[in-house]
Amino acid sequence: MTGTKLTKAEIVESIAESMDVSKKDIHAIIDGFFAEVKGALMHDRTVEFRGFGTFEVRTRKGRDRARNPKTGETVRVQDHGVVVFRPGKEIKDAVWPLRS
Repeated sequence: MTGTKLTKAEIVESIAESMDVSKKDIHAIIDGFFAEVKGALMHDRTVEFRGFGTFEVRTRKGRDRARNPKTGETVRVQDHGVVVFRPGKEIKDAVWPLRS
């Protein structure tokens, strides 16, 4: 199914069907995994999954002329951190032909 969403609940269900582990345990493992990734990023650490990709925090420069989309008011945005994902070669190669 192209363009559809995959939710955490669907991932838990799929793993539960393929392994002999309860959904509750899988859910706890996934939550723990995300907590570890989030904690590492909050401490400005790069998170690398070989063959999948890398998550890292980069600094986005502030600007004076940002606009509040609700009010149209011009606001100042300070320098701030953003999380970026760089896909690994395997992922890049796998998705390359999808949208051609």
